[in-house]
Amino acid sequence: MNTHAPRFNELVVHEVVQETPDAVVVTFSIPNALKKDYAFDPGQYVTLRATIDGEDVRRSYSICSAAGAENLSVGIKSLPGGVFSNFAQRLQRGDRLPVMTPQGRFTAPLGGKHNYLMLAAGSGITPMMSIAQSVLAEELDSTVTLFYANRNTQNIMFRQSINDLKDQYMTRFLLTHVMDEESQDVELFNGRLDAEKLDSLQTAGLIRPEAYDAIYVCGPEPMIVTVCNALEQQGVDPALIKRELFTASTPPPAAGQRRDTLSKGNSESVVAEVEVLLDGSYRSFPINSEETLISAAARSGFEIPYSCANGMCATCRCKLTGGSATMTQNFSLDPWEIEEGYVLACQLQPTSGVIKLDFDAV
Repeated sequence: MNTHAPRFNELVVHEVVQETPDAVVVTFSIPNALKKDYAFDPGQYVTLRATIDGEDVRRSYSICSAAGAENLSVGIKSLPGGVFSNFAQRLQRGDRLPVMTPQGRFTAPLGGKHNYLMLAAGSGITPMMSIAQSVLAEELDSTVTLFYANRNTQNIMFRQSINDLKDQYMTRFLLTHVMDEESQDVELFNGRLDAEKLDSLQTAGLIRPEAYDAIYVCGPEPMIVTVCNALEQQGVDPALIKRELFTASTPPPAAGQRRDTLSKGNSESVVAEVEVLLDGSYRSFPINSEETLISAAARSGFEIPYSCANGMCATCRCKLTGGSATMTQNFSLDPWEIEEGYVLACQLQPTSGVIKLDFDAV
């Protein structure tokens, strides 16, 4: 796993495979000089960057390669109105893109013996592929149980790869497809992967919440919230539930609505001075009431690490070491991190005249 501050490098597209009618797998070649920088833990993601219609656009995509793979692959499903996801469908071999070094904590440690449950919906299967392949190959006594929800067979990403895993690890990889729009022979496997379905699966003895070392959940936000709440109601320790979210159901507030957090007596446009420690160097810049911390840094010629800019991926995670601030929204930091002073820079609203941020804090 790369432990340095995240940074972009230009990588070459090695291959683009049409996985489903609306999804591609994009594989990047990793030069030998960057192998260490792009080493990853199963379940991590990378951020891709491109200038699209004159805008700097960044999106995070989970790595679907097994740990130790020669190249690095991501699965990208086209979304209605998705600026980057639709752009990615047109990528070709030989194209070059800035790709950030791997990040993320939705991971499975390799080594030992584990019993994992995976609950995925749609493109949420992408990090599961990396985890399942890596765990099954590296841990000879471990078991992975996957419930994968889709509308129909045509929309199943990695269908052949999943079947290959099932054939290769017949007793250690337990697979069940759940279909919403396509009828299957077993009625229990029809419908949505929701709280009622989890209760039914538990009653049927197909899942045993108390038996798992960790439970991985990835998919649309409503599915994640519903499933995680249901698991807790079934008695699962919340610390054992790992979730990955890249798309929130509600957009962030507009920049002009996010600030004005100092006293009403402050009529200046500059609401705070921001001091940043990144890669051992200190920088400072002002932030005004009409901009985000990310845009304020960029205006001053300083780029801080970020990806989704929506509070979901934790690429911009840093520690507030001075001053005070609040966050607009947070989908990625755990309670203990907030207690320790960690914040998401993309969501930060200063509430004091000076704030200090440490991006080098582990």
